[in-house]
Amino acid sequence: MKTQVAIIGAGPAGLLLGHLLKAEGVDCVVLERQTPDYVLGRIRAGVLEQITVGLMGRLGLDARLKAEGLVEEGFNLADGERLIRIDVANLTGKTVVVYGQTEITKDLMDAAPERGLQVIYGASDVALHEIESDAPYVTYALDGAEQRIDARFIVGCDGFHGPSRKAIPASVAKEYERVYPFGWLGILADVPPCNHELIYANHERGFALASMRSHTRSRYYVDVALTEKVEDWSDERIWDELAVRLGPEAAANMTRGPSIEKSIAPLRSYVFEPMRHGSLLLCGDAAHIVPPTGAKGLNLAASDVHYAAEALTGFFKRADNDAVIGYSAKALARVWKSERFSWTLTKLMHRFPDDGPFERAMQVAELDYISSSVAAQTSVAENYVGLPV
Repeated sequence: MKTQVAIIGAGPAGLLLGHLLKAEGVDCVVLERQTPDYVLGRIRAGVLEQITVGLMGRLGLDARLKAEGLVEEGFNLADGERLIRIDVANLTGKTVVVYGQTEITKDLMDAAPERGLQVIYGASDVALHEIESDAPYVTYALDGAEQRIDARFIVGCDGFHGPSRKAIPASVAKEYERVYPFGWLGILADVPPCNHELIYANHERGFALASMRSHTRSRYYVDVALTEKVEDWSDERIWDELAVRLGPEAAANMTRGPSIEKSIAPLRSYVFEPMRHGSLLLCGDAAHIVPPTGAKGLNLAASDVHYAAEALTGFFKRADNDAVIGYSAKALARVWKSERFSWTLTKLMHRFPDDGPFERAMQVAELDYISSSVAAQTSVAENYVGLPV
């Protein structure tokens, strides 16, 4: 098989890139190791920045997003005694939309056949070849038979554990990583949210987040030690812990119910440079991981895809190679700013094991400053709603 762009990974990043390229007349094929049902079974983030909403609108695939998404004009920081509301809409003139990543993936997946986007599921043993040349190719196995796709470019949208990043020689690679000493224990339940806006809470017992997927489905988190096991946390124990950490105001409005999903996600900050080597470009988790604090993961992948689609379209439609050459630097400039915000918010809202009275006093002072300063709130709001691309 021959194509202009071979995309590895059919999560939201890979599918979004495929749709954007097809819309511009660029030929592409998407390879995915898992089945469609497996891909849709991944429970992920649900707060969308303007960049993600805008790309779905540009593709004309935002009908369900508009109908079911919850427009959020602000969010809250809680310090155990009060809620500090960040009025994102008034401070920035922008909003975010609560709409599950799974729903974005479903919308993109459902539209693929009618848009002529070829997605090959069940592709195992994916390997990248000749990425430093102008004629790279991908091999994979499908139904026991070896297959090959020749392309001009390969784009790795295959997540942290995929083969794409590993194809870049160690001699040119730089990795930056911070592994956090806790994970997020998440519970998904079909109950109305305790607040119409997100609450990030810093309590002496630890961090908590009250979030939602819809008016009738809620997503809550508490941070736990990495040694904890999901099976040791009954629904009742999680609800009790949430009620304490979120504070009396949120707890009074919290509806309890049986979990439909529970998991513990470890937290890390990670950046890989460069995001382009030869004819290979990386997008999303293949190149960077952010802690979920601040909801940057999917949105950062969307901005990568925006830059990659722009660069590849310019190459094929205008013989412009400059944007491809500059892709890594352009994408990384935004990546590092998002990493900074996620790291800062994580440090502010979590109690680290090695922190002492000084670190706690710094958190209190920072929250006090944010609560009383429009400038500080504006800075938080600008980063939360998403920096310009």
